[in-house]
Amino acid sequence: MSEQMTEEQRKELEEKLKNMSPEELAEFQKQQCIFCQIIAGKVPSTKVYEDEHSITILDINPAAKGHLLLIPKEHYVIMPQVPDNVITHLYLVAQRLSNVLLRSLKLGGTNIFVANGSVAGQKAQHFMMHIIPRKEGDGIFKLEEKILEKEMLSKIQGALQDKINGLFGVSTQTKLVEEVEEKPKKSKKPRKKKEPEPEDAEEEVENSSEEEDDDDEEEGTSLDDIASLFT
Repeated sequence: MSEQMTEEQRKELEEKLKNMSPEELAEFQKQQCIFCQIIAGKVPSTKVYEDEHSITILDINPAAKGHLLLIPKEHYVIMPQVPDNVITHLYLVAQRLSNVLLRSLKLGGTNIFVANGSVAGQKAQHFMMHIIPRKEGDGIFKLEEKILEKEMLSKIQGALQDKINGLFGVSTQTKLVEEVEEKPKKSKKPRKKKEPEPEDAEEEVENSSEEEDDDDEEEGTSLDDIASLFT
């Protein structure tokens, strides 16, 4: 078991770290990192996968049987330091490893988890991804459910949205859209025929009776003509 540093040794180390260039500091961190030692093969591990950018090992203190640690080969302390191409590759590998766990161990699901910073539970100073097998009722990650008020949600949105939009190059200009309520269209009622005025009605009756008389006269003449043919 290694001896603890004395106060004098600790101050010497802090002074040394202050005077290091970024490159020297990164190299020093790699030398002190247990996972960099695992990657270099200087510390034994149970490795299940390896490629150009990463290795995957079994966690020696697993949250569940089959708990995997997916580790980039380069030394990055937290997620923001990981280059885009590496983080993309890691998530693709995590997706496939998760699928293997689901099929091989007959699981109900998996958690793909990152402890990004000490307050988030990060213990090792080397970024990694946890792929954790899950089964019904396993009791892992018991989180208290909280419901935020609408006012608080709006405050959080206001604190984040502009910065997120700026990061991703999304325009922050908002268009004001006036909501126009559509008025219900009046249904057209069928137009009623105009009732004839009393005088007009009398004229129509007289006209119709005259037309009937004319018809009768025409019919009477034709009958006499026909009868005369038989006299």
